[in-house]
Amino acid sequence: MTNPISAPQGGSLAGRPVRTRFAPSPTGFLHIGGARTALYAWAYARHHQGTFVLRIEDTDLQRSTPEAVQAILDGMAWLGLDPDEGPFYQTKRFDRYREVIDRMLADGTAYHCWASPAELDALRAEQRAAGAKPRYDGRWRPENAAGREKPAGVAPVVRFRNPDDGVVEWDDMVKGPIRIANAELDDLVIARADGSPTYNFCVVVDDWDMGITHVIRGDDHVNNTPRQINILRALGAQIPVYGHVPMIHGDDGQKLSKRHGAVSVMQYDADGFLPDAVVNYLARLGWSHGDDELFDRDAFVAWFDGSHLSASPSQFDTKKLRWLNNQYLRQLPDDELAARALPRIGRRLADTGTLVDDDPVDENRARAALEAAGVSLPAVCGLLKERAETLEELADLAMMFVTEPAVDAAELAAKMKPGSREALLAFAERVGAAGHSAEANAALIKAVCEEAGIKMPAFGMPIRLLVFGRAQTPAVDAVLALLPPERIAARIRQGLDRLSSDA
Repeated sequence: MTNPISAPQGGSLAGRPVRTRFAPSPTGFLHIGGARTALYAWAYARHHQGTFVLRIEDTDLQRSTPEAVQAILDGMAWLGLDPDEGPFYQTKRFDRYREVIDRMLADGTAYHCWASPAELDALRAEQRAAGAKPRYDGRWRPENAAGREKPAGVAPVVRFRNPDDGVVEWDDMVKGPIRIANAELDDLVIARADGSPTYNFCVVVDDWDMGITHVIRGDDHVNNTPRQINILRALGAQIPVYGHVPMIHGDDGQKLSKRHGAVSVMQYDADGFLPDAVVNYLARLGWSHGDDELFDRDAFVAWFDGSHLSASPSQFDTKKLRWLNNQYLRQLPDDELAARALPRIGRRLADTGTLVDDDPVDENRARAALEAAGVSLPAVCGLLKERAETLEELADLAMMFVTEPAVDAAELAAKMKPGSREALLAFAERVGAAGHSAEANAALIKAVCEEAGIKMPAFGMPIRLLVFGRAQTPAVDAVLALLPPERIAARIRQGLDRLSSDA
């Protein structure tokens, strides 16, 4: 990193390599809103052949946890948003923050304030009673505190001396020109009484030291931006370009919550979503490129130049995400899809209720079951993937090939018609004799139905229930072709025998 004390100060960003950052606080999981911010910062850096920095803002020692840090790192890795630099941790930089604060105190851009919490509470109460905006009144600015005794037993905070006049303005990448009068801002605390630096101050020093040229973040930070710009100016640092993206709302237009999708990004992995599909969906959640809906990362990076970002809140649409995920499932080669479904099938066979990626125990369990059933998982996935919106749904569907069907006798009896039993037994007797393919099965089904004098539904519905335990499957001739003929015959006979005994 550049040492800003010896580096040239001020100046324009023109000609400087683009450097963006994602700076989450590890007080919870990486959720969809944070992931979208990270994606935009990552893509902007990639578009400009720049640098993407990951910074963990962990100065809130009471709420930050190692588990939350790991959840952020796991989520970033799953989404494929690998940083070029970092992760950097603010808790490792306290000496640097103290160095800058000491410099500001010496320069007169910061000062000590001995106002007690009780004194400040009383000040705010007076201001509210008078109908004024509560704000610090500068009572410990050096020119106002001349001759005043420092109160005993009160450790001072350090405040930034905000400019009294003029405006702070910037051309926001998303919201356009924003102007805020300095008279609206008071003197921000940049170091607490215990010496620990505050959020807005640490962010400024980090962005300065790390040479950040573009800050893309949520619009809940808009109020922080004028304060940060003023501190940067006081330090003689270059001001980044800011872009504040609006918040994400749920399907119902309300603030995004857990019931909408504001859960850990890794929950989407557990729920069977593909990272590329989630990235594609997040890219469109507040940005557009014409009418393009489906695009890969390379196309997104090529298009994402910081324009076409929406200034209005986005709406999270779970149905749209599921549809998009299905499009990505269909595009995956069958072998790769099978590899992703394998541990999920193993988990279902063990009924553990949890998913551990790349768990060899789950994978080996699934392989053994598939081998015993004589089933090719890639072939199964190739047939089923159009019907599945997630890997979890795909694994659910695939289970009908590796477990014995649980036949509902009442449902089966309702689907049986005169001639159904004869056609089913004839199919069990002859299946595979003339080849075992969808075409061969279709020809045999037609023949046994004609011989028994029944129509296709009188055969198709019962055989689905007998062989697969469900009334809905892909085309029956194709789905039967994925099970060995002897297994099909055994399931038909066993099911019909149970139906007879129940009757």
